[in-house]
Amino acid sequence: MAELQLKSVEKVYGGGFKALHGIDLHVAEGEFMVLVGPSGCAKSTTLRMIAGLESVSGGEIWIGDRLVNELVPGKRGIAMVFQNYALYPHMKVTKNLSFGLKLRGETKDRINTATARVSGLLEIEELLDRLPKQLSGGQAQRVAVGRALIKSPEVFLFDEPLSNLDAKLRAAMRVRITDLHKRLKDEGRPATVVYVTHDQVEAMTMGDRICVMKEGQIMQVADPTTLYEQPANAFVAGFIGMPEMNLVPAVLTWTDGVPVLTLEGQNITVTDGLAHRLSGGDMPVTMGIRPQHLTTCAPDAPGALTGEIVTVEFMGHEVNLHVRIGDETLIAVAPTEVMKARPARGERIGLRPDGRRMHLFDVISEANISLGAQD
Repeated sequence: MAELQLKSVEKVYGGGFKALHGIDLHVAEGEFMVLVGPSGCAKSTTLRMIAGLESVSGGEIWIGDRLVNELVPGKRGIAMVFQNYALYPHMKVTKNLSFGLKLRGETKDRINTATARVSGLLEIEELLDRLPKQLSGGQAQRVAVGRALIKSPEVFLFDEPLSNLDAKLRAAMRVRITDLHKRLKDEGRPATVVYVTHDQVEAMTMGDRICVMKEGQIMQVADPTTLYEQPANAFVAGFIGMPEMNLVPAVLTWTDGVPVLTLEGQNITVTDGLAHRLSGGDMPVTMGIRPQHLTTCAPDAPGALTGEIVTVEFMGHEVNLHVRIGDETLIAVAPTEVMKARPARGERIGLRPDGRRMHLFDVISEANISLGAQD
């Protein structure tokens, strides 16, 4: 295995369209790095540039101690798992797994040993004599992973490999892939992985670290907990988390040195820890609060926002309440047992934000001006 480094990497297409804006990214040896972001953010383009399937317009890509910008894919020491599996339809599973080793001129004994080891790791021994058309989606994806694994590459590249599977199978494959990564590390054969997905659940549950991208730029690189609790900007805050973070315009004012947030004509007291991080001037801000950090209470309760319920989503173990406050709508998540009576549409309700979990974002730069302020 090897570390991966992208240094000021750019991608410019014909006509001058810049898809990638000089990004820097370091993936440590044995790390599971996830690239996540909305469609069109250039995450797959980045992966294809690492693989050598797209040319580099500027910057450098290093795998281990080798600059690979000009190397063809077969010389880069990578293996790639595609969204559509890309298995050879006329070859049985055994040959699909071993074909790359055969091209490299490996001995028959070595090929047989490697095939047995990989098929055992992925629990596909019973599939070895089948053709791809005889496999289910999950089975085909395991074979595709095995075909990459058997090459013992320096870097594994996954391009949205689970997007064609149904929800239940996708969840099972998430567990299988992350478990495989941990097992390889425990066996002293750590796998360096770059995994592309648009699904933030995949990103949060699979990655050691996550690179959040938007319009060809990196918004933040961090572990899942940091992304959730300390988003660097409003984009990351809104993209990570389900339901997504409430982001609403507010005004920060100071009275006798005490900061107060005003949202749709209602005031929220700012906690001391957050107040110490803020400047002393009045300013418009974007207030961010996750639905899980809003507590339901009686309308007009002290320290709470009061609004009207417009939608109730019963999720089984919890209820999502959509509450309109002036021109804004906030989502609050409440445990089902707390909501003894199902709240009705049109009912007035109070929402008390947890001041320790509140975020404030600059309205121009969208930067989180409250990072490190939670007490």
